Amino acid sequence: MTDLTRENPTKALVKFALPMVLSVAFQQVYNIADKVIAGKFAGEDALAAVSASYPLTMIIMAFALGTNAGCSVVISGMYGGKKYRDVKSTISTSLLLAVAAGAVLSALSLILCDPVLRFLRTPENIMNDSAVYLRVYLYGFVFLYLYNVCTGAFNALGNSRTPLYFLIGSSIGNIVLDYIFVAIFHWGVAGVAWATFIAQGVSSVLSLIALVAEVSKLKTEGHVPLFSSNSLRRILVLAIPSILQQSFVSVGGLFIQGLVNSFGSSVIAGYGAAIQLNTFAITVFATSANAVSNYTAQNMGRGLYDRVREGFKSALKIDAVIAVPFVVCYTLLGSFMIGIFMDEPTVSALETGRQFLYITAPFYFIVMVKLTVDGLMRGASAVKYFMISTFSDLLLRVVLAYILTPYFGALGIWMSWPVGWVISAVLAVSFYIRGVWLPDENKTAS
Repeated sequence: MTDLTRENPTKALVKFALPMVLSVAFQQVYNIADKVIAGKFAGEDALAAVSASYPLTMIIMAFALGTNAGCSVVISGMYGGKKYRDVKSTISTSLLLAVAAGAVLSALSLILCDPVLRFLRTPENIMNDSAVYLRVYLYGFVFLYLYNVCTGAFNALGNSRTPLYFLIGSSIGNIVLDYIFVAIFHWGVAGVAWATFIAQGVSSVLSLIALVAEVSKLKTEGHVPLFSSNSLRRILVLAIPSILQQSFVSVGGLFIQGLVNSFGSSVIAGYGAAIQLNTFAITVFATSANAVSNYTAQNMGRGLYDRVREGFKSALKIDAVIAVPFVVCYTLLGSFMIGIFMDEPTVSALETGRQFLYITAPFYFIVMVKLTVDGLMRGASAVKYFMISTFSDLLLRVVLAYILTPYFGALGIWMSWPVGWVISAVLAVSFYIRGVWLPDENKTAS
């Protein structure tokens, strides 16, 4: 467990954020492996089927990610303030919330699975495979929810290494099972889904065991309640805006997926490959922003506001270094990277993916700034401001995509991304400069 209120901000953030970034990198690697193995060994339609299910999985993932953010910030503040009894109670409350919410969401999503796929105009040639993948994914959602809450708790305690170890093991296991189920057993899309289910289930259980052992090291006196209504309220105050933010982004992704689906399975496959690569980059920046949230929460808990500013500047420098290889690879090697996902890609699939990466990748330097400010706002509990910037990004992207598509075809969809990123980044930076994240008595000094 690490105290983020003492060491040099840059050094503290690098040491804390690096395992988190590596964790999400491994997670994205096995997500990419799902699609690569599906495309290489089961064909372009299998890749399209997995890709068509992706926006739906991201909607329910929004609840896990939002709860992760909420519990992580609350626990970070308590840990920074040395309130170890509250830390233990809040962690157990978060775990109970994860199990209950995960079970309810899985059941509801299974009922709505087929109607939503049809609403999105999923082509008939990939409809059955898309539904199969989505159902198996939903069976294991409780494990995924629980794993995300465990990760949030570890990060709040300044321990970003333990989740990395479990994620490395899970990623390797997922890729091996992908190959066995798809390339050897020829289970197709179902094999991809079951590989993910098993890998995530094992990782979730092991993470829970390790978290219990970690928390037991905190010395407390007296009875520690397993459930705290006060902790639940504090978690929800932060988690609900994060869930809404993630959900609206995912719903926006659904509308965009519906547009993409109207162009056929080849465009879906190319977009699916490109969006997975794009998600890799964006998720890395978002994970770095989560590290900023925990850093901010711990330092805000001790009133170290200048240290928060120093950490923000350090985080921007770190993210800029991370952005360079993504921008270079995606803009110069886009066709090659899309080709990795398919054995014999059609011209349409290859060109779709290349265009998307070429248009969006140069703007990673912009979106990383916006996400870093979001992380600071979450850590300071100023959630409404990062929601405003996020919603402006989402609305612009969706509205522009529908406006531009009749004139530019699928190219119009990709063009809407940079516009949304730029405007939301400008809003986010203005919020930071105005000092809306500071307590009222300190805002005049910002």
